Amino acid sequence: MHSSLSSSPVTPPPQPWPTFAQENRATLKLALPLISGQLSHMLMGVSDTVMIGSVGVVSLGAATFANTLLAVPFVVGMGLLSSVSVRVSQAHGAKQPEDAKSAVIHGTWLALGLGLVVVLATLLLIPLLGHFSQPGDVTLQTPIYLLPCAVSLIPSLISLVWKNHADALNRPWPPFWITLGSVFLDILLNWLWIHGKWGFPAMGLAGAAYSTLVSRTLCMIALFVWLKNSRTLHLWTPQKWWVRWQRSEFASLLKIGIPTSFHQLAEVTAFVLASLMIGWLGVVPLASHQVAITCIATAYMVPLGISMATTVRVGEIVGANQRPRLHRVLLGSWIFATSFMSCSMLVCFLWGEPLARAFVNEPEVIKLTASLLLVAGLFQLFDGLQVVSAAALRGVDDVKVSAWIAVLAYWIISLPLGWVLGIQRGWGATGIWAALAVGLGIAAVLLMWRAWKLLGVGKETSDNLLVEIADS
Repeated sequence: MHSSLSSSPVTPPPQPWPTFAQENRATLKLALPLISGQLSHMLMGVSDTVMIGSVGVVSLGAATFANTLLAVPFVVGMGLLSSVSVRVSQAHGAKQPEDAKSAVIHGTWLALGLGLVVVLATLLLIPLLGHFSQPGDVTLQTPIYLLPCAVSLIPSLISLVWKNHADALNRPWPPFWITLGSVFLDILLNWLWIHGKWGFPAMGLAGAAYSTLVSRTLCMIALFVWLKNSRTLHLWTPQKWWVRWQRSEFASLLKIGIPTSFHQLAEVTAFVLASLMIGWLGVVPLASHQVAITCIATAYMVPLGISMATTVRVGEIVGANQRPRLHRVLLGSWIFATSFMSCSMLVCFLWGEPLARAFVNEPEVIKLTASLLLVAGLFQLFDGLQVVSAAALRGVDDVKVSAWIAVLAYWIISLPLGWVLGIQRGWGATGIWAALAVGLGIAAVLLMWRAWKLLGVGKETSDNLLVEIADS
């Protein structure tokens, strides 16, 4: 009998799942390069604005008009292609490299198709630019910048797919360094081509457009070369990209991507329409809004990076069929977002006027900007919680309800309330921002409730988790 027992295979004991602290160290480790990448993207926008502004007000107006037109397809593309992160992270957790390869291949074709549609739509739109009631000289210059930037969306969207693929495989740093390199290349090319340095002709606004196109194209090429030659990702990266398409794979990506795009579009259009309403109030409210929105958009990059990491972590855990771990990641991400946004809120409350003075000198603009930042302090907290909760739900393929929550919060509640408070009641820009805060607060509460419902655990495990958090 002793011999029989000794010859039987011994089943190893199950490995304990990561603790709360271990789970959230992993989330933070992934989030840091993603946050850095979002901030570098902001840097490109700021540098382009400053360098184009040096050419003249008309050129800056044309670039702003063009970027506004391209913002919607870019936001749609970001939402659509976020599905690659979900599918690849789930495949990674399930240790199914062929599924990850299929997702990134089909995501690449999806990005290419969307980019070509945007270019075609831009060509059709250019003769109609005069119908947007912009100043005549701005309308005349806009195509110079608009068409090359529309073409640059093709490499930009493809790069986004490959970056999402690498992020989902927990390899975020190389794409970050490549993207950051493209930002500095864009700044250099702007300097060379806008102003005609080192023997190049001074191309003005056209130079800025071609700089964007070249830097985004080279970024795409660099990402492809890295993916192709990375030993770490060799098992997970396609070696043959020309494969027969599978409708089921496109359907799987679109099932996640379309509602996510709709969700993001609802939020973005709410802010765009709020900006238009504030523009009706005059130059001072519009300038104050622009300064305040720049401040909070920069702070928003932190919870946005955390949310991107949350999607990957949740998708990987779902793929590994270890769903009881999800509540630790969700709660940790809430804590990260709340902690940072609370600090940002205090800055808005205590140093609103110094922040405004860093951008403008006009006393009226400074005073109103400080008032808007008081409201922004509140809605930043809501914004951080809602973006993290939506990202967690995306990781478990729950996106349709999130999209309808966004429609309710932003289109049905926030925008009409902004009209009533800001325009009808005469509260001005502060009233419109208060309405945005209400919409974000409603979205945060509903998305947090749904996320905890789908990713949370029973009371006994919740009590154990609270003890674990206290110990850590």
